[in-house]
Amino acid sequence: MTDTPLRVVLADDERMVRTALRVILSAEPDLEVVGEAATGAEAVSVVRELRPDVVLMDVRMPEVDGIRATEQILRTMAEPPRVVVVTTFENDAYVYEALRAGASGFLLKRADADALVQAVRLVARSDSLLFPAAVRALAEEHARATTARAPWVARLTGRESEVLKLMAAGLTNAEIAGRMEVGPATVKTHVAAVLAKTGARDRTQAVIAAYEAGFMKNA
Repeated sequence: MTDTPLRVVLADDERMVRTALRVILSAEPDLEVVGEAATGAEAVSVVRELRPDVVLMDVRMPEVDGIRATEQILRTMAEPPRVVVVTTFENDAYVYEALRAGASGFLLKRADADALVQAVRLVARSDSLLFPAAVRALAEEHARATTARAPWVARLTGRESEVLKLMAAGLTNAEIAGRMEVGPATVKTHVAAVLAKTGARDRTQAVIAAYEAGFMKNA
């Protein structure tokens, strides 16, 4: 953790939900709720103005839903925040579309306070996948796998392929380094190469790309 609190924006059309999230997060010294939004359109505006580190985004909101809001934020900001989709149902196709749009993970509304706090911290660090088993289950159910392998698959080295599979399993850089018996700096280099070749902005999008390209079929 750093001395500067992580700045969080809450986007949900239910005031009670936003209030509950604010109470939980504000109790942590390393987290600061800097803004709220009740619609997707308002979320885009608030995030552009306040430039938080993390956004907790309800997937279903009036005017502009969480998927479109996530797309707009990530497309129009030079240094966008990490977006965590907050949802009622973990196998919801809307959640998968939000991940495809660029969300870094998702969180169930019934999650307890500890899970919420740890989710915000984890996506801000971005060195491992948030709830990897759930992300894999979503991808296996909803991925629009193509019959032809994506061109980037052939460009992965053997080490990069191994790293991508371990990323999908939810391992941190340190855990990957231990598994592959290499240094953390080497793992960071491999992860950066994987993100560049898959065209992903973070680990979640790389894993989604891997499923949609059919890369994970024999993993």
